[in-house]
Amino acid sequence: MQSEQTRIRLIDNQTLSDDWYLLKKYTFDFLRRDGRWQRQSREAYDRGNGATVLLYNREKRSVVLVRQFRLPAYLNDHDGFLLEAAAGLLDNLSPEDRIKAEAEEETGYRIASVQKVFEAFMSPGSVTEKLHFFIAQYHDDQLTGAGGGIEEEGEDVETVELGFDDALRAIKEGKIIDAKTIMLLQYLALEGVM
Repeated sequence: MQSEQTRIRLIDNQTLSDDWYLLKKYTFDFLRRDGRWQRQSREAYDRGNGATVLLYNREKRSVVLVRQFRLPAYLNDHDGFLLEAAAGLLDNLSPEDRIKAEAEEETGYRIASVQKVFEAFMSPGSVTEKLHFFIAQYHDDQLTGAGGGIEEEGEDVETVELGFDDALRAIKEGKIIDAKTIMLLQYLALEGVM
């Protein structure tokens, strides 16, 4: 059997935009299953890899999420304010180190340890990002600040503590529509963590 990588021949790439992140157009030859080569072109948005964490408290049966404005959601007939698990780009740190820092920046909770649960490509048809998924227990005495994100980066993040059952219900009611958050909440439910 032929290696999957030998089915792709990169021909060219062209930078379309390098403003917020990098958008490139790639031309490549693709070896189809029937043995024919086909020339294709696709655009790919490269923003780097990221990490996300769902903070949970077993005793209180609660989770900590953040609410923030997302322009792409707004542009797609939504008010743009999404309820999400804390997340951020790796910025040359390990996924574990970055997500601990991100959790504190966004939620105000200083988390000592995180548990990695899986990795996933969230929109592999157009975005190169691979997301590292974590869960972490939090307790009230770990709250060290207000959170809110980094103003210089345009962040204005609200911390939201929800009952776990309320969070699951919010998925059904369409109040939580962020994929990474849905995946992490369902992970807690399916694995019996809560």
